[in-house]
Amino acid sequence: MNPAFAALFDWIWLVPALPLLAVVINSARVLLGRATGDAAEPLTARLSSLAAFGGLALMVAIDALALAWGAPGHRRLGHWFGNGNWEATFSFMLDPLSLTLGTLTALIGWLVVRFSANYLHREAGFHRFFIALSFFLAGIQLVLLAGNGLLAFVGWEMCGVSSFLLIGYAWHRPVATGNALFAFVTNRGGDAGFLLALGLAATWLGGFEWSLLSKASQLSIVNDRLLVIGFVIAALAKSAQLPFSAWLTRALEGPTPSSAIFYGAVMVHAGVYLMLRLEPLLVQAPDVMLGLVVAGTLTAIYAWLCGLVQTDVKSALIFATLFQVSLMFVAIGLGWTTLALVHLCLHASWRVWQFLVAPSWLVITRQRPPPPPAWLRNNQLLYTVALQRFWIDKLADTLVVQPTVAFSRDVHALEEHFIDHAIGQPGQGQVLHADRPLVVADGLPGRLLAAVSDALQRIEYRLLLRGKGGTAEKLMHRAGAYLRTLESLLEQPRYLMMAVMATFVVIL
Repeated sequence: MNPAFAALFDWIWLVPALPLLAVVINSARVLLGRATGDAAEPLTARLSSLAAFGGLALMVAIDALALAWGAPGHRRLGHWFGNGNWEATFSFMLDPLSLTLGTLTALIGWLVVRFSANYLHREAGFHRFFIALSFFLAGIQLVLLAGNGLLAFVGWEMCGVSSFLLIGYAWHRPVATGNALFAFVTNRGGDAGFLLALGLAATWLGGFEWSLLSKASQLSIVNDRLLVIGFVIAALAKSAQLPFSAWLTRALEGPTPSSAIFYGAVMVHAGVYLMLRLEPLLVQAPDVMLGLVVAGTLTAIYAWLCGLVQTDVKSALIFATLFQVSLMFVAIGLGWTTLALVHLCLHASWRVWQFLVAPSWLVITRQRPPPPPAWLRNNQLLYTVALQRFWIDKLADTLVVQPTVAFSRDVHALEEHFIDHAIGQPGQGQVLHADRPLVVADGLPGRLLAAVSDALQRIEYRLLLRGKGGTAEKLMHRAGAYLRTLESLLEQPRYLMMAVMATFVVIL
């Protein structure tokens, strides 16, 4: 292979970096007041679209080289941090799995960016939407192309932050902010599982590289299961499998383009990708694979029943999406990973189109949605359970979200009523002495510093600032008199000769 072409593989980092560059430029324009009014919208959309298209073009070029010369696999670009026992690197994985999903995601991302330019025209949060969308594109490409779990986790969290921002896009509406908080809190359980797995990998395997995880067979049965279960929890949460399914329907509160790329086509499949990436690790834990089959089957039943009673297009689509993703988990649990990958690609391509045309779906079909089947309508208990979505939403809100909100409220109250008073707040200081209005303090550290300042000022006043005849002046005059007496003695010849003789004695 031509060395110039081979070097193209090392430019893979530009795929997530280009959307991040668009985020930086558009954010700077907003902060500097350059992105206001309708006239600023085309540049914001054009920068985001150009960054997305640049990533797509680079992925296509790398795909062409991989088809001609073979996929290079793991590519290490540099050291990140670490110690003697483990190391984190900047590495990327260029194998058929990553290249396939990375290219598909780049294409979907570019199409959604182009679609959003017209869909969100004259929206108050136009620039904010494109900043969050570009941030998501950078994060999801890190997840798909990272060569190690730690770098993938960075992208994982970037996707979570951008999801939170876009669900709460209409921040002035309590429903939107509440749903964003719900989705953010429930996904933290999956993040905890991901972090647990990374910590165990660093401790037991000495790194985070995906290639290292194939060595998990060297571990004991218990350690092997713990490592796998951490990643499985992360995958179930990100792909909204039971018991984490409730957040997915609330996430539809965001704009339709974000619903399409996040929960219809790309991010909802991140957990499936993680399981496909960890196939060598999963096959060593058949009981965990059985757990994937059970979780996928239960989620599929849940999504199927709930989807039958939906009355709006987006809710019906999201339950259809959840049903298909559940089948992918079942396929992975049964060892049919190639089928799961093909299913993922086809489903993502089809579902993004459905979500993008969802606002016009009734116009396109020109017919009313079908009612639930008769067997479900006639079974009052089952119909109620499906209509209430098995009460999982309420259960998650009661057991997870409300305790988290209550804990945050208690911490805020502790900070406001105790910690702020103890340590003080900038700009909240009070004058301690009426005769010195410039000396202000607040909190225990501020008052302690003020007391030290008072003590130092009193010392200074006693020694230096009492005017003529002060203590410091008297001491200095007395010291000066002693020095002048000593100088006059040393100037006399006899004492000078004695000093010279004493010097020779010391030398000899």
